[in-house]
Amino acid sequence: MSGLVDALVITAVAGLVIARQFRPSRVDTDQRWWVLPAVLAVVALREPGMIDAHHTTASVLLLIAEMVVGLLTGAAWAWTTRTWKEPDGAVWSRGTRASVAVWAGGIGLRAVLFAVGAALGVRQDSSALLLALAGTLLVRSGVMAWRVRMPSPAVPAYGAAVPRPARKEPA
Repeated sequence: MSGLVDALVITAVAGLVIARQFRPSRVDTDQRWWVLPAVLAVVALREPGMIDAHHTTASVLLLIAEMVVGLLTGAAWAWTTRTWKEPDGAVWSRGTRASVAVWAGGIGLRAVLFAVGAALGVRQDSSALLLALAGTLLVRSGVMAWRVRMPSPAVPAYGAAVPRPARKEPA
């Protein structure tokens, strides 16, 4: 695919993922939470040209930075997702306002990394972004699976509104 088509596909997928996280969705508790990130990683690694042959060191450093941003975004996304358990035992989740900040920060950092690479003259391929997205989804899914298995999956997410106990009126 061309660079423009790759960018449009990645933008559409990211937009869909971001939009869907704010609707309640059932947390899948099966053992296959790692399959989609693994498939994305394989697709990304199959593409040649992830590392620019003319700027190897800068290209590798940018790829490492992209992966770190992706992994941190996935962890922060998982910890800012509100979870709750229904009476039938099903666990549900929904993103919070803090999740919006996590996504905005992750996208902003990726834009900065792209600008740094462009300023250095490093040819940047969409496969690095796809690999980082795989890392984001892998960490997010792993942390969510771990949170669901905790004794109380209703642990409040960072940034979620936490109900306060009622105040006792003075006698």
